[in-house]
Amino acid sequence: MTTATGSGSATPGPPFVTSHLVGAIAEIGLNSGPLNLVNKEMLRDLNRILGEVAERPEIRCLILHGGSARAFCAGSDIRELEQLRQDASEHKILFEDMVLRRLARIPMPTIAAIDGPALGGGLEIALACDLRVCKTGVPLGLTESRLGGLAGNGSIRLTRLVGPARAKELLYTGETIAADQALAWGLVNRIVADGSALDAARQLASTIAARGPLSNRLAKKLVEAAQDIPLDAALSMSTVAQQEIFDSNDLHEGAAAFFAKRPPEFTGR
Repeated sequence: MTTATGSGSATPGPPFVTSHLVGAIAEIGLNSGPLNLVNKEMLRDLNRILGEVAERPEIRCLILHGGSARAFCAGSDIRELEQLRQDASEHKILFEDMVLRRLARIPMPTIAAIDGPALGGGLEIALACDLRVCKTGVPLGLTESRLGGLAGNGSIRLTRLVGPARAKELLYTGETIAADQALAWGLVNRIVADGSALDAARQLASTIAARGPLSNRLAKKLVEAAQDIPLDAALSMSTVAQQEIFDSNDLHEGAAAFFAKRPPEFTGR
């Protein structure tokens, strides 16, 4: 059954981001025109929906996709840049960064389903997700340098995925790469030749949702800690996380289901 979560857009007309819940999987669709350009309205709706999803422990995975647009997201709406100079941090940079941080830090696993071009700020949105599933032939790139711009947080997240030399090449040239090259570089997790990336992401999300939700949330924290903090501190976190797992009902339910040869019924507790 599909349940609406509601974006509650404050602007007239359709919301700039849509959402609905399918079982334990939340699907968020960008809805900002044929190219899904990043603008204030889209960021406001996305920020609001992410806040709602983060507070729902029954959600075990989130899929972010481009809806019916031609692009997953083709980047920032250039028309908004004309009025931005010294006050760009106040009116764009800080809020956009906050929304992407919220996406990256949401507690459940996240998947970007990329069925159309992900360029500039669009690829930055996808990079803030845990996993990326991409349709074959789709171009991806941080293309800001073509306009004299800069992918701020995207530069950092891209480097962590593909390494400094490849990240510099993409940033300096503003060139795009195809999905198969992105897979070889580790920029995307899976590519899809038949069917849509969204359908493949749904299959992956179903697998994730069937696993221990507490385990997956803690695994996400530990993977992030492995990149952000010293080794000894990260290992200490892992010890605490392991104890939380052994204290949980889910681990013992999983063991009982194994011996009973039945699917486990995890509750996230």
